[in-house]
Amino acid sequence: MNEQEFKARTKQLALRVVRLVQQLPQTRIADVIGKQLLRSATSVGANYRAACRAKSTADLIAKLGIVEEEADETLYWLELLIESGLMTAEKLKSLMQEATEILAMTLASIKTLREKYKS
Repeated sequence: MNEQEFKARTKQLALRVVRLVQQLPQTRIADVIGKQLLRSATSVGANYRAACRAKSTADLIAKLGIVEEEADETLYWLELLIESGLMTAEKLKSLMQEATEILAMTLASIKTLREKYKS
């Protein structure tokens, strides 16, 4: 997957979360979880774009580390939506799969970069 495709994929994750948050019930708990989810999911793509402008390998690894953290946090909030009963696992299955794949690809990139950086 190239840089442009990954940018598009992370943006689509954010857009899917935007639509999901709009569907949440109007309760205080859903509002808090929704805001956190929205923040972390939109941050994945924004930080990946920043990583694409990294000035060095070390900078790239650091910025991808933020992408990793935000993707993992997104998964946490999605899990919380399910476990709190606000959404069903079935409804979030595809979105969680996408976040998991983005996280895995980010981790693989970081690992590869660290190995090259050591050389």
